[in-house]
Amino acid sequence: MSPRLDVSRTHVATSACPQGPTDSDSPAASAVPGPRTGVAPGDAYGLPLPGEGLEGLPEIPPYDEIGAIDARALSKTLFARLEVLEEGTHEYAYVRNTLVELNLALVKFAAARFRSRSEPMEDIVQVGTIGLIKAIDRFELSRGVEFPTFAMPTIIGEIKRFFRDTSWSVRVPRRLQELRLDLAKAGDELAQRLDRAPTVVELAERLGITHEEVVEGMTASNAYTASSLDAKPEEDDAEGALADRLGYEDNGLEGIEYVESLKPLIASLPPRDRMILSLRFVANMTQSEIGEELGISQMHVSRLLSRTLVKLRKGLTVEE
Repeated sequence: MSPRLDVSRTHVATSACPQGPTDSDSPAASAVPGPRTGVAPGDAYGLPLPGEGLEGLPEIPPYDEIGAIDARALSKTLFARLEVLEEGTHEYAYVRNTLVELNLALVKFAAARFRSRSEPMEDIVQVGTIGLIKAIDRFELSRGVEFPTFAMPTIIGEIKRFFRDTSWSVRVPRRLQELRLDLAKAGDELAQRLDRAPTVVELAERLGITHEEVVEGMTASNAYTASSLDAKPEEDDAEGALADRLGYEDNGLEGIEYVESLKPLIASLPPRDRMILSLRFVANMTQSEIGEELGISQMHVSRLLSRTLVKLRKGLTVEE
C-alpha cells in the first residue's frame, strides 16, 4: 500500500483550467489560485518536490475531505498526466501513488462485501489495494470508461482469489475449487426444480462432465472446512471431544502380527497340507468335503490338519 501523501503544507498550485472554474466544472477539477493547505509531493515521503512533470496539476486537498465526484474528476486529470510521464521517474511515482490514495474508497467499499468472512478486514483491504494498483496500471483513459467501473471487478477478483487460496483447510487444485462452486450452483438449481437432492448422474448431465469428475468435486468439497478433534458438540456439552468419540479398539490389529508370522511357516509346508488349510479355513469346507476333494478319508484329513496346526503353533511359539 502506498504511503499517505496528505502532508499539510502550504504551496501555490497552478490551475488546470486557465480560464478558471465554471459552473460545470467540479471544484476539484481546477486549482484555486493562491496559497492553500493541501497535499504537496513532499520529500519527507521520498517523493519529489514539484517539478516540470507536475506543473499544471490541480492541488490535492486532504483525502478524507474529497468526495466521490471530486475524486473521480481528479483521477481523470491524474490519469491524463500519468500517460505522458515516464515510468520510473519521481513524478510518475507521485501521480500513481496519489491515484491509489484517491481511490482507496473503492477498496473499502468492495472489502465491506466480505465483512462476514473470518479474515481480518485489514488484510482484505490490503489485498484489495493490490487489485486497485493493478487496475491503475492497466487503465487507459482513451477507452472512455469510468475508472471505478473498470477497477471494481479487478479489486473484487483479487479479494476472491485471496479467499480461494487461503480459506481452504486443505489445499486442493484450483480446478477442483472452481468445480466445487459449479457443483454447488448446479445442485441448488436442480434441487429447486426437482424438489429433491440431485443425483451424481443429474449433476454430471447438468454440467456436461463425467460421473468421476462429479465425485471428485464432491470429495474435494470436504477439504474446505475442518473441525478440531478437540472440539465438543455445541448441542450437548456432556459428550466428550470428537477425538474421544472417534477412537475405538480394532481387534483385527492383534491378528496382523500372527498373520505375518504365519506366512513363511505356511509357505514351508508340503503342497497337500497347504491345500487342506486353504480348503478348511478359506473355502470353509468340512473335513468330509475335503476328503472327497482329495480322495482320502475324513479321519486322514483330521490327522493331517491336526499335525499341521501343531506344527504352525510350535513355529509361532519358537518365534515368540
